[in-house]
Formats: sequence, C-alpha cells, structure tokens
Amino acid sequence: MPHLQPLRMLIARLWLMARALWTGSLSFGLVNIPIEIHTAVKDKGPHFRMLRKKDKSRIHFQRVAESDGEVVEWEDIVKGYEYAKGQFIVLTPEDFEKAALKKDRIIDIQDFVQSDAVDDRYFDKPYYLLPGKGGDKAYALLREAIKSSGRMGIAKFVLRSKQRLAGIEAIGDALVLSTMRFRDELAKLEEYDFPAASAVQKKQLQLAERLIEEFASDWEPEKYTDDYRHNIMKVVEAKRDKTKPDLQPEADPQSANVVDLMERLRKSLGTKRAITAKAAKAPAAAKKTARKTASR
Repeated sequence: MPHLQPLRMLIARLWLMARALWTGSLSFGLVNIPIEIHTAVKDKGPHFRMLRKKDKSRIHFQRVAESDGEVVEWEDIVKGYEYAKGQFIVLTPEDFEKAALKKDRIIDIQDFVQSDAVDDRYFDKPYYLLPGKGGDKAYALLREAIKSSGRMGIAKFVLRSKQRLAGIEAIGDALVLSTMRFRDELAKLEEYDFPAASAVQKKQLQLAERLIEEFASDWEPEKYTDDYRHNIMKVVEAKRDKTKPDLQPEADPQSANVVDLMERLRKSLGTKRAITAKAAKAPAAAKKTARKTASR
C-alpha cells in the first residue's frame, strides 16, 4: 500500500542503524568481553547521480577491456598484480584464501600507550564498541580503567579478511575504536622539504603567538558546520521551487603572497580585537534597547 512506504523506509533505516558491522570479543590478557562494532559517522551527502543532459536519463558504467573495447562480465574478471609495466601475476580466490588471516573474531589489545603519544596521522575511521550479551559489567570496568589511566589500547583484528591496526579509547560512556594506519603506510617527513625553524624571526614569532592567543577558544565542535553542503542544498531547493537561492557572496580571499608578514599579523590582531569588541557590545546594546522599550 502506498501510504505504508514511508513507514517501511523508516523501519529499514532503524534496522540498519542498530545492525552491528562486526561481532566478536575484545581481548586483553586473560579477559574477553563480547563486543559489537557500530559505525560512528554519518554520511550527510548530498549525493548526486550522473544523468544524460537532454532527458535526465541515468548513466550506467560498464567494465570494458582496454585491448578491444568489449564489455566484460563479472565472471570473466580476475585480479592481477602488476609487477612490471604491462606484466601481471593473476591471483585466484584460492591464492587470497592462502594469504588470509584466521577470522577469529577477536580484537586483541596488545599494548596500552599514552594517548597523546600517538601521532594523529595514524588515525583513520572511528567506530563505536558496544557490549555484547552479558558484557556490560566488564565493558564498563575496562572503559573506566582506560579513562583513569590516560592511555589507549593498541589492538589488531581482522575485518573483511584484512588485518587492521586499531586504537581503543574511552570517550564519555563509550569505548571508541579507530582504525589506524600501519607505520609503512605513512609518507616520511624526510621525503619533503619543510622550512627550517631558523627562518623564523623572534619578533614575528612573538606576534604570531599573540595572534594565536587572541583566537584561543574551547573546543566546541557544533561551531563548525559544512557551509558547502548547506549552500548546495539551498541551490537544489531553489531550483526545485523555481526561485533564487538565498546565498551571500563570498569575500575575495587574501593573496597567498605575503608581502609584509609583520604587517599582515598586526592587521589580523586588529581585526580579531574589532570582532571581539563588537560581540561584547551587542548584548549591552540589546539590553539598552530593551530598557528604552519598557520605559515607554
């Protein structure tokens, strides 16, 4: 029935939200805690389809062989490793099975390290760990112990036949697992030519430090929003309603060519102070207006 379609979609969405991506156990020492892995991020879109311009027909992509342009079906496709240009070693499903690690469904914590000792470049994607049946007490105990220690667990586990490195932290009431990159996946700093500290003048450094202090604030993630997504949805809605989008033009960005660094820093400090002063005056002005209105 047509009127039931939205309800079915809502039920399907709730089922997907509650569905665990991975189930197994969290292990450290001789302790094993039944655990579920759930996604900790949301894909907010927007998502777009490729369409043919003249009639908005959807575009589908095909797998085409390079040598003759023929369409290739899935059953005729194999995986190959290019060991030299144009030279391939074909691997079969059996070959991948030989290399696969045992799927033991265990997140094995191997070490607990200081949280601030781990370089942010290692972190990839976060997941929530939820206790499985009968695991609530052990889960809460581990979470509180991690909190009080100031450390994070470093673990290995197998997800979709691939071994992953992971960090496990206590955030609020949750244990959060973040997949991590292995050391050899990071480009070395030595491969790039960064400016030396000796290029920095003392006065410039002092002024830059003052500027940082002017902008110092507490971490409030709700302050930072995706302006592009907001604007593109305004454009979509306006086109749907055959109106003009209510968008403010962006100011021209400043040139990246710094002519006078000290002058640019001083101007930045002045701009920040002006913004702060204006924000401070606003509540006072509002109160003054309110008093005048009340006295009439």
